[in-house]
Amino acid sequence: MCRNIRILFNFDPPATDAEIRDASLQFVRKISGFRQPSKANEQSFSAAVDEITHVSTNLLRSLGTNAQPRTREQEIAKAKARSATRFTARVSA
Repeated sequence: MCRNIRILFNFDPPATDAEIRDASLQFVRKISGFRQPSKANEQSFSAAVDEITHVSTNLLRSLGTNAQPRTREQEIAKAKARSATRFTARVSA
């Protein structure tokens, strides 16, 4: 899984259209192997991003849960803690 694709479900406030589109772009980049497509592939690349954005938006809006919504601040704090643990282990090894 691409590290830049983040969980977008069950956030308060909900994921924005821009966040969903960014994740879709990262997904298409990952599976196509292109960071920036050539002119010949640009239309197909853009169409794929649009379609995946649409499908992802529909998915996120249709999902339900009883769990408490996440906050972005909590998720950022968790990521920083994981990073500190991971990089501290490398330095001491």
